[in-house]
Amino acid sequence: MKRTGTFTVTLVLIFFLIVSAAFMRSNDLFFELKQQITIFNDTVREVTLHYIDETTPRSLVTRAIHSMLESLDPYTVFIDEGEQLQMEIFSSGGYGGIGLEAGYRGDQIVIIAPIEGYPAYRAGLRAGDIILRVNGVDVSGLNPEDVQRLTIGDIGSEMNLTIQRTGISEAMEFSLIRERIELKNIHHADRVGSDASIGYLHLSRFGQNAAEEVRQALIAMDAEKSLGGIVLDFRNNPGGLLNEAVELVDLFVEPGITVVETRGRNDAYNTLMASTRPPLFANLPLTVLINEGSASASEVVAGALQDLDRAVIVGQSSFGKGLVQSIRPLSYNTSLKITISRYYTPSGRSIQSDLSSANGESLAVDSNRVLRRYMTRNGREVLDGRGILPDLEIREQDATLLELALRHSNTYLMFVNRKLSETGFQDESGVPGTLFSEFVRYLIENEFTFETPADRLLEEMDQLIGNFPKESLARENINELKALLRDHKISQIYENQSIIEQNLAIEWISQTAGESESRRAKLNYDAVLKEAVVLLENRYRYQSYLIP
Repeated sequence: MKRTGTFTVTLVLIFFLIVSAAFMRSNDLFFELKQQITIFNDTVREVTLHYIDETTPRSLVTRAIHSMLESLDPYTVFIDEGEQLQMEIFSSGGYGGIGLEAGYRGDQIVIIAPIEGYPAYRAGLRAGDIILRVNGVDVSGLNPEDVQRLTIGDIGSEMNLTIQRTGISEAMEFSLIRERIELKNIHHADRVGSDASIGYLHLSRFGQNAAEEVRQALIAMDAEKSLGGIVLDFRNNPGGLLNEAVELVDLFVEPGITVVETRGRNDAYNTLMASTRPPLFANLPLTVLINEGSASASEVVAGALQDLDRAVIVGQSSFGKGLVQSIRPLSYNTSLKITISRYYTPSGRSIQSDLSSANGESLAVDSNRVLRRYMTRNGREVLDGRGILPDLEIREQDATLLELALRHSNTYLMFVNRKLSETGFQDESGVPGTLFSEFVRYLIENEFTFETPADRLLEEMDQLIGNFPKESLARENINELKALLRDHKISQIYENQSIIEQNLAIEWISQTAGESESRRAKLNYDAVLKEAVVLLENRYRYQSYLIP
C-alpha cells in the first residue's frame, strides 16, 4: 500500500514538473515577445522624435513589418486598410482587370495563369512570363498580391504590362483594356472522343460550389449518354478553396481515403482531410490535364488522384504552390496573410517547389525534403519538391514571334470583322476555304510587320553608319538586308499556315456562332487533350500508366 502511494506521488511530481516546464517555456516566450516589442516601440518613438529628417510612425512601422515578413516566405504579407478593400473587391467574384493570377518563381513574380477568354489570355500572355512592370511601376520588391492589385481598375481603362519571356532576350510590352472579370468555376463542359463518350470539364478555379458544379455537369452528361471516361482540365487553374478540392476527389475514390494532409508548427493547423461519400464515378477511366499554371488546390486534386492511382496525369509539371495561408485580422482594419502549414498528398510528399529569396537562400522548405521518393498505392514512384510531375508529359507548342504579334495586335479579330462586314454573317456556310489566302493579302495590304532581334540589330547598324567612310554603300547593304528580312517574314506566314488557319477558324466561329462554339472548336486543335482522349479510349495503354 505504501509503495502504491509512493508511486502515485512520483507520478504527480513528474506531471507537475512537465507542466511547470511547459509553463516556463511559454512564460519565456511571452517575456521575450514583450521585451522585443518594448524595444521596438522605444526605437520607433526615438526615431520619430529625434531623427534629423522628419519621419512618421506609420511609414517606419510599415517598412519594418514588410522587412520582417520578407525574411519568411513570399506568401506571408501584411495587408493595410487600403489593400484590404481592394482584396475584398478582387475576391468578390467580379472586378475590372485583365484576368491573370500572379505568383512567385524563385524571387521573381510570374504569371501563374492567364484566365482564358480575358485580355491577358487573348493578348498572348502565358504562365511563366516574368512580370517586370505594371503601368511603368517596377514590381521588384513587391509581392504577388501587390502586383495583382496594380492590375485592378475601372472597366474600360487601359493598362500596360512589361514582361520577360524565357527564350526571348528583349522585354515584351502589352497594352491591355480592363474588362469585368467574372470568376467562374467551370469554363467549359463538353463531350469529346471518337464516339463522344468522354466527358470533358475545364475547371478554371476552385471557388464556392466548384465540386458540386462538376458533379452536376458529369451527371447531366452521363444521363444524356453513358460516359466511357472523364477528362478534368486544370490547366491554368490557380487553385482556390481546399474543401472544394477534397470534395472533388470525393467523386472518384471510396470513402475514408486520405486526400490531403496539412502540417504546421501549431497543432491546430495539422489536419487530415479524407473522402467521406460513396464515389459517383468509382470505375470510370480518368485523366487530369495540368501545366505550369496549375497551382494550389489544382495540385491537391492532381496529386491525390495520382497517389491513389485513380487518374493518369497528362501535360506539363504544375506550378508547385504547396503552402497554406490564413488571413488573421489585425487592428485598424488591417490583416496578416500568414503561411501556417504545408500541403502533403496521400503518399506523404509535398507539392511545394523550392522558394528562394533574393540572396539565394532557401525559404519555407523542409531542410530534409530534397527530391525524396514516395510510392503510390500501386507502388509507382513519385517525387516531391517539384509540384506535380505528369505521368504522360506533353509539351505545348511555344508561340512564335509572328503568332504573338498577330494575337497581340488583334489582327485576327480585325480581319474577320472586315470580312464579315463585306459578306454578312453566314454561320451556316462554315469557315470559308479561302480564308487563309485572303488573310495573307490583308496582311500585305496593311503592311503588317513584327519586330525581331534582327530588326533591332539592323536599326542599330543604321544609326551607326553616319560616320562610316562609305556611308552610301553601307546603307545600301543595310536596305538590302531589310528587304530580305521582309521577305523572310512573309515566308514565315506560310511556314505557320497550320496554326494561323486554326486561329482564323476559331475567330470566325466565335463571331458567327458564339463563344461556346468557339471553345468547342478549340478542343479540336488541342494536342494535349487529344492525347488524353486517345489514352482513355485504349484501356490497356491507360492501365499501363497506373501499374509499376
